[in-house]
Amino acid sequence: MSAEIAEFVRDALGHQPRDTKLFERAFTHSSLERDSYERLEFLGDRVLGLVIAEALYQRYPDEPEGQLSRRYNVLVARETCGEIGRSIGIPALIRLGRQARDDSANHGDNVVGDVVEALIGALMLDGDVETARRFILGAWGPLVEGQVRAPEHPKSRLQEIAASRGLKTPEYELLSRTGAHHSPRFTVRVSVPRLGEASAEGNSKQEAETAAAAALLEQIR
Repeated sequence: MSAEIAEFVRDALGHQPRDTKLFERAFTHSSLERDSYERLEFLGDRVLGLVIAEALYQRYPDEPEGQLSRRYNVLVARETCGEIGRSIGIPALIRLGRQARDDSANHGDNVVGDVVEALIGALMLDGDVETARRFILGAWGPLVEGQVRAPEHPKSRLQEIAASRGLKTPEYELLSRTGAHHSPRFTVRVSVPRLGEASAEGNSKQEAETAAAAALLEQIR
């Protein structure tokens, strides 16, 4: 496994690893070992945010903070991290406990996204901030350039519509949480009196709220 991970770091991340065990930890889920990727993920999440924020600030010099924030939120979202992780072959290397692997947790956005952020943290520790920055800009660069206009988050859009019509702020209610600890599913209902309501599922409470807002927006168009 060490040789396979070292090869992946060289080929997919563009870095010659000095401490292979650091990258092994980045691929290790807590269902397998206590010494998991979680601390590295915490670090990598912050590095990713900094690099993406700087890239957007430079790429869109005339945009106000609100539009930059909408772009940022899409780019650092767990779904985006998961998409990038699957595109470079991360799922096959994730180390999981038996039940988590049987549940295909290594293919879901939650775990794959976490590993991507953990690898960013490992790149910074094994190299430096510039090492992590090179990988991030290489992987996220096409997405930064491809945002023709600032995406509008469904929750923000729904709140704007409610306010424009003199209605109450949308209310989100958690209906259920199912599934294993490592692979949960949340069901959320959003409602706006005199406008309507909709329910949706997601791998996180935030993802379910976003999907529910999008579903309600579709109803009122």
